[in-house]
Amino acid sequence: MAIKNIVFKSKQYSLSYELLNHTSKESILFLHGWGANKELMKIAFGGFLKEYCHIYLDFPGFGSSSIEEPLSSFDVRDITKEFLSSIGKNPQIIAGHSFGGKVALLLNPKNIVLLSSSGIVLPKRLWVKIKIKLFKIAKFFGLKRFYKIFASQDVKGMDSVMYETFKKVVNEDMSEYFKNYKGTAVIFWGKDDDTTPIVAAQKITSLIKNSTLFELQGDHFFFLDKGGFISEMISEKLKD
Repeated sequence: MAIKNIVFKSKQYSLSYELLNHTSKESILFLHGWGANKELMKIAFGGFLKEYCHIYLDFPGFGSSSIEEPLSSFDVRDITKEFLSSIGKNPQIIAGHSFGGKVALLLNPKNIVLLSSSGIVLPKRLWVKIKIKLFKIAKFFGLKRFYKIFASQDVKGMDSVMYETFKKVVNEDMSEYFKNYKGTAVIFWGKDDDTTPIVAAQKITSLIKNSTLFELQGDHFFFLDKGGFISEMISEKLKD
C-alpha cells in the first residue's frame, strides 16, 4: 500500500493505493463501490489479467483515504484524474463496481468494465417511499433521533461528511453519460442484485452502442467469486 497526496479545491487528500504487476506497459484501474475499498477489488481480480499493471485505489473517505468535505461523483472523478496524473498512469481499461462504475463512466476511458454499476435512477420501491415519508414526518416534529430507524444499511454508521457525500451521489442519473459514451463497454451483473436491479443493466446496455452484457448468478457482490470468468471476457472483448 502507498499514499499519494493531492490537492483538490485547495484541500489536501491523502489517497491510499496499490499497484500490481508494476512492469506491465498497459494498465487497468479498479474502482470499488460504496461502503467497500480497494482490498475487495484486489481479492476478486488480483490473481488475473497479469498482462496489465493493476491500479487499486481507495476513494476519498473509504479504506485508508482521507476526505475533507462532501463530494459529488464529478468531484471524485476529478480527484481520481489528478491521482492518475500524479502516478503517471493512463489506464486502457477502467473497471468499476456500483458507485465505482459511475465514476469509471465519468472518467470516459477507451474501455470500461461495469460491475452492477450505479447511475440509473429507478422508481423507488413502495417500502422505500414509505420510509422516506415517515422520516420527513419525524423530522418535521423534531424527532431526528429516530433517523436510525429509517436509515438504509448504506448510511448507518457514517460520519456527517460521508453522509452528505452519499446524499449528493445516490440519486445522480447518468443516463445521458451512458448514452454518449463512445468507447467499448463490457457489463457484468448479478441476476439476484436487489441494490442495482438487472433492469438497470439492461437499460445501460441499450444506451451504450458498443456494449456486451453478461448476466451472472449472484447478488450485488456477484463478482467476488467470478474474477476468473470476468477477466477472461475482458481479455476477449477488449483486445486492441
